Amino acid sequence: MIPSLPRPLWLRASTALYVVAFLTFLFIPLVIVALFAFNDAPYPAPPWRGFTLDWFLGNAAGGRTGLFADSEMLGSIWTSCLVAIWVTVLSVSIGTANAFLFERGRFPGKQALSVLMLAPLVIPGVILGISILAFASRIAEFADDVLGLELDFLRPGLPLVVLGQFSYIATISTLTISARLRRFDHTLEEAALNLGASRSAVLRTILLPYLRPALLGSAAISFLLSFEDFNTTLMLVGADSPLTVMMYGRMREGATPVLNAVSLFLMAASAILALTVMRRRTPAA
Repeated sequence: MIPSLPRPLWLRASTALYVVAFLTFLFIPLVIVALFAFNDAPYPAPPWRGFTLDWFLGNAAGGRTGLFADSEMLGSIWTSCLVAIWVTVLSVSIGTANAFLFERGRFPGKQALSVLMLAPLVIPGVILGISILAFASRIAEFADDVLGLELDFLRPGLPLVVLGQFSYIATISTLTISARLRRFDHTLEEAALNLGASRSAVLRTILLPYLRPALLGSAAISFLLSFEDFNTTLMLVGADSPLTVMMYGRMREGATPVLNAVSLFLMAASAILALTVMRRRTPAA
């Protein structure tokens, strides 16, 4: 092994300073939000007025409704989880099928189709949401006027939110799973087929276990992207507001430390999800 070339002191110092500055810029806002979720004041900002759990547990005597006593906020969290679960299932399923299509398939226009698949990633979320809303509304109106069918899932609401988020998150899942599938050793599959295994058995016992890290990572990314999506969701939401839309409405009415408590709760949940996925990942083949 060739040892690394020695670097001058000023370069090492500047690199360390850059890393510290970057991490400070990245984590200081999160630390401040987490800290002031426990601030005994009716506003989510300095100065510090003392420690309290009112913004989590509530305080009826003080007129404070905490996160775990705020049924509307808890309902929006459950709505976001429900949407994220559906988006995750659809994105990973379709992403896996797309990965096999683009990595194993041979058909005219494959390159153009793969480039077209990336389009939702470069379209702003607001534009994507408006486009989906306009298109779905036209179809729903046509079905109602001409066919006499009431297609409620094409009206603003959670089904349309799921479709809107799925339209771009499925692309990310496809890219994640394709990158893993591209490194698969085809000789393993050929050997199994030569030994008499069926294609379904090869898929179940060789390919899917090999893709498991990508599938788990894709599922985690899909869930988190869906949960935190705002731009597309805002254009497609109906009466049931997911968390991001609910927090936006609360911010417009006047921010309270309950929003900090929600943010801390989500940071903890995201960290637990990330650690769980990392523990379940198997070493790359």
